Amino acid sequence: MLKALNTAATGMAAQQTNIDVIANNMANVNTTGFRRSRAEFQDLIYQTVRAPGGTSGDGQSLPTGLQIGQGTRTVSTEHIHMQGNLSQTGNALDIAIEGDGFLQVVRPSGEVAYTRAGNLKTDAEGRVVTVDGYAIEPNLSLPPDATSVTISADGIISITQAGQSATSEVGQITLAGFANPAGLQAIGRSLYIASDASGQPIVGGPGEEGLGTLAQGFLEGSNVEVVNEMIDLISSQRAYEVNQRVIQAADEMMRRTTDR
Repeated sequence: MLKALNTAATGMAAQQTNIDVIANNMANVNTTGFRRSRAEFQDLIYQTVRAPGGTSGDGQSLPTGLQIGQGTRTVSTEHIHMQGNLSQTGNALDIAIEGDGFLQVVRPSGEVAYTRAGNLKTDAEGRVVTVDGYAIEPNLSLPPDATSVTISADGIISITQAGQSATSEVGQITLAGFANPAGLQAIGRSLYIASDASGQPIVGGPGEEGLGTLAQGFLEGSNVEVVNEMIDLISSQRAYEVNQRVIQAADEMMRRTTDR
């Protein structure tokens, strides 16, 4: 009975982690550029009483073995990098990435991070920055007398200045792609950093190197589907309750055994 208690406890712990992941997904349903996560599980080592293909006492080969599982564990939480829905804002500095790739952001430490949140702003110096004031890479600045800003699908930024009718280019937004974007490490603030699992960034202009293009005046929403998360939540809750019932049943059986 002790094995059943331990095994069911691992199931409850795994479902608790699953619910934690689902809760974070639901909390970020309206977070710009958010990528939902998925908990992944793996069964634990088995106690092998008799190996498959062994022989019986009279020398006969046995078609099956006798193995008892020890439960489950959470092995990873994978970020699902599927495209989120685009919503039109009309803001000239709002950009959405249609396809693969990330905007590059320079953190205060000088380290480059990556994001899908394209709700950009300008700071007091005219630099193009994120909502946290982090400059994007490459560094781009807009003059204070710019009356209009146009960002093309390939990232070229053109402006019109006061008193002029002609437009002029001030730079280009580049994107970074990864061989394994699921291996990026989330650090909060809608930012990721590269890891050994993700590989090194492949930097290029939008539309190049397999990277997506930009849509000005749009923002990419979270790719969380509330209905699917609710289904997963109910399923995880039921699995937790079933494991709880297993513990109760094993405890009752042990109590009856010790009462004899």
